[in-house]
Amino acid sequence: MHTSLAQVLPEDRADLLYHSYDGGGITVSGPSLLVRKKVTKDLSLTANYYVDSISSASIDVLSYASPYKEKRTEVSVGADYLLGDTILSAGITKSDENDFKAKTATFGIRQEVFGGLTAISLGYAQGSDEIGQITDPDFYREADRRMYRLGVSQVVTKNFAMNLDFEAITDEGYLNNPYRQVRYESPGGQGYLWQAEIYPATRTSAGVSLGGRYFLGEGSVVYANARRYGDSWGIDAWNAKFGYTYIYRKKWIFDASYRYYSQTAADFYSDLFPYVDAQNFLGRDKEISTFNDHSLKLDVSYDFNVDRWKFLERGTLNFSYNYILFNYDDFRNVLSGAAVGEEPFYDFNAGVAQLFVSFWF
Repeated sequence: MHTSLAQVLPEDRADLLYHSYDGGGITVSGPSLLVRKKVTKDLSLTANYYVDSISSASIDVLSYASPYKEKRTEVSVGADYLLGDTILSAGITKSDENDFKAKTATFGIRQEVFGGLTAISLGYAQGSDEIGQITDPDFYREADRRMYRLGVSQVVTKNFAMNLDFEAITDEGYLNNPYRQVRYESPGGQGYLWQAEIYPATRTSAGVSLGGRYFLGEGSVVYANARRYGDSWGIDAWNAKFGYTYIYRKKWIFDASYRYYSQTAADFYSDLFPYVDAQNFLGRDKEISTFNDHSLKLDVSYDFNVDRWKFLERGTLNFSYNYILFNYDDFRNVLSGAAVGEEPFYDFNAGVAQLFVSFWF
């Protein structure tokens, strides 16, 4: 016989974060502030403010344009409502750049069954994008997105828990980048020229993931998960992640993980097309090419004393660093100066750092 475990709302908490990404000629950095607060015993509210300062001199940009800088601001609000063994969630996110605006509404439900040993979650999100172009004030396009999610988590034994998640996304509208171009061989075989990329107006994708955590005792946990993805553009991808968490003297938490990702190219992708308008759809974005990446991540958290502040219950100082190595199989480095079509394949590394402090109150 076991005791039923009731659902609980997220704890009252505030997180102040600074994030940084540097890799492939792109730097992104900025602050974020997240606050969660219960307003009644059954209702918790959330607000988040997030800023990205972006500077790009990536290979895509330098191939046919000039480096640029821009700023993205994102604001989101949400609510969680507790109804017995069920948590109902809803939220709205708004993102704003000088040439791109996005709005997303999310809805979710999480239900515990079998005395809390099993949890089922359903989610739905609907978003709309407004795409502009700095060089053309009359340029205006739209895109719509819908996401459906189903998840099941299961406590198998007192030391082992698993989760299975499925996600499907549909996109419709203007799905490419108004600045990005593809290259094609120039007439006569003397070099290459550029033309605007052309993407399909729809995309349907689906992914399924399976994960598990095993508690070794003495503050040690090992975990792993794997995910498979496919879409209507012909991209087929998978990734696997393995990690280890260790709690030291109830004050320190160390987490180390490794992740591998691999994907095939979209059906309409090519690094070099044979001639202008070679096919109905044209894409040369390296994100839809054939590539893989390796990622090593370290997270450290320290639980510090907050007794001097009577209104606080707990505080943690947290640092995270993720090193990623990208390898492209059919995207060439056109800046190398080699002969057309014989340039070396592109690769680069990136570092993602986060430093944040969390307070419970």
